[in-house]
Amino acid sequence: MTSPGDTRQILLRRGFALEYVTLGWNAVGIVVLGFAAITARSVALAGFGLDSLIEIGALTVVLWELSGAGAARQRRALRLIGAAFAALAVYLAVQSTWVLVVGFRPRHSAAGIAWTAITAAVMFALAYGKSRTGRALRNPVLATEGRVTLVDGILATAVLAGLLLNAVAGWWQADPAAGYILVYYAVRECRQIFLGQH
Repeated sequence: MTSPGDTRQILLRRGFALEYVTLGWNAVGIVVLGFAAITARSVALAGFGLDSLIEIGALTVVLWELSGAGAARQRRALRLIGAAFAALAVYLAVQSTWVLVVGFRPRHSAAGIAWTAITAAVMFALAYGKSRTGRALRNPVLATEGRVTLVDGILATAVLAGLLLNAVAGWWQADPAAGYILVYYAVRECRQIFLGQH
């Protein structure tokens, strides 16, 4: 018979494992997306790669919290993440607008299509695991981070749609349009952090 303390330890180990898998995936993603963004000259892929970098910071905050770190340290880390999201929003807004104004056409990116497709599936699975584990632990931070991971899956799907529309139909405008979706997400996250809604 498993005691409540043993059950909690099992759930905590699962929570850490889910966070470390997400961390590793994002670390590999930065390299893959950076290469794909440069070769395809894609604003959406560059933005998604930068988002992966920011998510590594967010994951670090959750790992601190699961380890019992102090609230003051968590608030400082969240403010840094908020500032990074603000910078991401400005970068993507400028780049996406520039691409549309000058009519710059990104190249096709098979690597970008493959990575974003796999990433969407992985993020949806991880989001489900984090949400379920967070509820079982009664840990709102882990459950909330599960929703962030769910949003990452949705963003990967949006970027994938832009890449596919560019590759299949020649709709080059879909790439900067996917960049604007990332702008919306970055602004929303920044606003929630600085208004204390996270």
